Amino acid sequence: MTSLRYKDKVALVTGGSRGIGKGCVDVFVENGAKVIFCSNDDTEGQDLESKLNSKGPGEALFIYGDVTQESHIKKIVEKTVEKFGRIDCLINNAGTHPLSHTIDEFSAEDFRKLLDLNLINYFLFSKYSLPHLRKTEGSIINISSLVNQIGQAQAVTYVATKGAITSMTKALAIDEAKYNVRVNSVAPSSIWTPLLDDVLKSVPNPLEAKQMCANSQLLGRIGTIEEVGKACLFLASDATFCTGIELNLTAGAELNYGIKNMRKQKTSAN
Repeated sequence: MTSLRYKDKVALVTGGSRGIGKGCVDVFVENGAKVIFCSNDDTEGQDLESKLNSKGPGEALFIYGDVTQESHIKKIVEKTVEKFGRIDCLINNAGTHPLSHTIDEFSAEDFRKLLDLNLINYFLFSKYSLPHLRKTEGSIINISSLVNQIGQAQAVTYVATKGAITSMTKALAIDEAKYNVRVNSVAPSSIWTPLLDDVLKSVPNPLEAKQMCANSQLLGRIGTIEEVGKACLFLASDATFCTGIELNLTAGAELNYGIKNMRKQKTSAN
């Protein structure tokens, strides 16, 4: 049985129809919350809303929206308040990971589009939600990534957006402390999502790649979307003396030495 740790409180989750966002929606509804979630996939969103409302004990409401459009973001926040009268927690999650490329293969326009999708939407959802979060003394949880701390090969634009999210979290935590609004981030490592599944299916040996991915964590496995949801619930409901922190959800992926030599090895012919 669940303890209903967020009963009757209102959470807004971006990118909530699949992946990490879905994990957050599932966990918060299971704990009694009224959860509004958005995505740009109408079918997935409506299916999840129906499934969760048939189970309870909380409530789910899906709103279609494109998080790269400021007008959509403003409308989603307005609809949330119209429906439930308040916002207690904003979980900024919507974003993507581009295909692997070196900087030579990324254009400035590629980077600008990713900034809109991965970073500016977090800024705008926070901006429009904060007047309501200040009234409830609520919190913002930003989904970042472990790679903002340790880097990642052939992902310079993605890593830059995640580093900015973590830095924005700290700056916003300072500004909003006077309202008793807490702002924290979560930095996952490998989490089993549809996006990761698609990436692994695109390589020559998906099973070997999946095992290598699991082996990157000390605990030898890939995390689940529900584990991310539980971490966010902890930050929203229990971590009342935490603001401006980044919670690593990594199974120790950042610890210990590994094979990291990126230099091309010389052969005897050289």
